[in-house]
Amino acid sequence: MGTRKRAIPCRKGQVMDYEVAVIGAGPAGLFAALHLAEAGVSPILLVEQGPDLGERRRDGPGGLLRGWGGAGAFSDGKLILSPDVGGLLGELLPADDLNALVEQVDRIYQALGAPPGSFGDDYDAIDLLKTRARHAALTYIPTRLRHIGTDNCRLVLRNLRERLTERVEIRTLCRAEKILVEDSTVTGLTLEDGTVVSARHVVAAPGRAGAVWVREEARRLGIPSVPSPVDIGVRVEVPAEVLAPLTEAAYEAKLIHYSHTFDDKVRTFCMNPHGEVVVEELDGLATVNGHSYASRKTENSNFAILVSSFFTEPFNDPISYGRNIACLANLLGHGVIVQRLGDLLAGRRSTTARLERCLTRPTLRAATPGDLSFALPYRHLRDILEMIEAMDVMAPGINSRHTLLYGVEVKFYSHRLKLTADLETPVRNLFAVGDGAGITRGLIQASVSGVVAARAIIRANRQPGAKGSSG
Repeated sequence: MGTRKRAIPCRKGQVMDYEVAVIGAGPAGLFAALHLAEAGVSPILLVEQGPDLGERRRDGPGGLLRGWGGAGAFSDGKLILSPDVGGLLGELLPADDLNALVEQVDRIYQALGAPPGSFGDDYDAIDLLKTRARHAALTYIPTRLRHIGTDNCRLVLRNLRERLTERVEIRTLCRAEKILVEDSTVTGLTLEDGTVVSARHVVAAPGRAGAVWVREEARRLGIPSVPSPVDIGVRVEVPAEVLAPLTEAAYEAKLIHYSHTFDDKVRTFCMNPHGEVVVEELDGLATVNGHSYASRKTENSNFAILVSSFFTEPFNDPISYGRNIACLANLLGHGVIVQRLGDLLAGRRSTTARLERCLTRPTLRAATPGDLSFALPYRHLRDILEMIEAMDVMAPGINSRHTLLYGVEVKFYSHRLKLTADLETPVRNLFAVGDGAGITRGLIQASVSGVVAARAIIRANRQPGAKGSSG
């Protein structure tokens, strides 16, 4: 069995040969590469369109979404340990297998530096939250969670990179252009610089930042897919003590509400106790997100309220719909807009003077005071306001005129591809994993999906007569 060290950069047009090529250095791609490398499969190429870990900056263009570690593993690092939350792998894998994989991946994260403590284990407190949620016409989804923290994410990713160094050839600032297929079997890919990569297996893990690329490649290759919903909403910021009844028991309270007016599904997402609101930039769009640190705290907590929008015929392009709403908000606010809830309800924009009188001090100082009602459709605004009213029953003070709303927050999801239980596409030896395949929504399930694809490749390599190396 041979090994490949870090190779000399390729010349344009050069052909490179690998056993496996992995597209994307987010959790799905990284765990696929790690599992393959530790099984002795070689040579492996890992390409990432964003910068390497040492060059990543959270405040740069695409800084939170592209680069070594992907999005969530670089920003806040929430590890959802409940198999039924954070993705759709439960529809493809037996429950026992999925549970075992979640535990395996969680152990790896802890070995890489994730903290040993977890949230959501106080069952009496969880039962109380479930009861209170029912009284508020909400559904509470219990979850176990391990929080890495923004300040610890880089350490975990650095340790993971060290485990891959000398086992996997890594190319950053290197964008995959096309997947190559002959006779319904993958043969490799081409890179943006003209390099042709020959590979017996390809694992596509482009993440949320690659949603449009996945859609176009699936169409070109004839891989069946269905559009996923687009989640559009706002980031809510309140004093930490207001959200404490929800966050003290479980760190993150996942709540679902079906709005009275439109019967739309509205949900909370990504709670950050004592955290901060941040700008998330992608392809010229400024949207909003949030994270929290393990070692330092702000006076506020934040979370997203998202409305899931599904489309059928004749329109089936939810990604463009979400982008256009984000573009409108950017046009009005020259970036992210912030508005007091009281101003929104009064039908007026927030101004700098009005924000100075707000009891909740914004953690995102770069946001522009404005009026979200000019950017968000009435349907979404109505859903969001009804969700805030319902949540106020569980955490009094959320429905306060001093609550801050930042917008817009948009979550783009790739079209969900047709996949086998091994996450193989109808194109032989082409696997699609993570958020880019439309099957995961969180770090743990994304990481698990990479392991699932890697296991299938390892099995194929160990079959009698198989080409390539395995250990």
